[in-house]
Amino acid sequence: MTKYIAIKHWAEDDKPREKLANHGRNTLSLTELIAILLTNGTKNKSAIDLARELLQLADNDLNTLSKMNIPQLCKINGIGPAKAITLIAAIELGNRRETASPSTTVIGSSKDGYTYFKPLLQDKNYEEFWILLLSQNNTIIKSCRVSDGGISQTLADPKRIFKIALENNTSNMILCHNHPSGNLNPSQADIKLTQKLIQASKTLDIHIMDHIIIAHTGYFSFADEGKLNNLCLE
Repeated sequence: MTKYIAIKHWAEDDKPREKLANHGRNTLSLTELIAILLTNGTKNKSAIDLARELLQLADNDLNTLSKMNIPQLCKINGIGPAKAITLIAAIELGNRRETASPSTTVIGSSKDGYTYFKPLLQDKNYEEFWILLLSQNNTIIKSCRVSDGGISQTLADPKRIFKIALENNTSNMILCHNHPSGNLNPSQADIKLTQKLIQASKTLDIHIMDHIIIAHTGYFSFADEGKLNNLCLE
């Protein structure tokens, strides 16, 4: 067995904190970044060892790690609630950084919509339904979460959606929800709801530009796939 050596006894350039300070954050591996957040290890394991075990638990997938809750993180011997909370807080800070200053204030494509909603929805373990309200020239007015549900579905109330849209003088609107399963294909319920909202929007003179489904695997756009036009004609 390899003899355990505490990080404080490592060479200077191998210590995560010193490596970051001396060579920059981009030089650190994911394991080393997580180790810094964990602060310290245990009697027999370094913070690097704990970080490595944590990544193995998450199948070496940062998206999986970002969805883990406190009990799941604490399955690693040496990670208690305090360390778990620190990790969750760091991940949430990253998500909020993306939403604090949107890269665009005008939505011109499904990719723009995906970029806006990705940090809001990609790490959720349950479905949420959001709307993005736009002006006549597609400038963002505001976004709003209109419902959340279980792991497999959420119910969105058309009356609430259009009440919010009318109160904000919305000309155009993008629908968006997530699939925690990772499956990007729209369900029959997704298709029926989209059609119902399109029909109602015509009466109110509000244009639904797209319905975007988000998962950790990417996104699906009703508009890009031609499904939005088909639903408009039905």
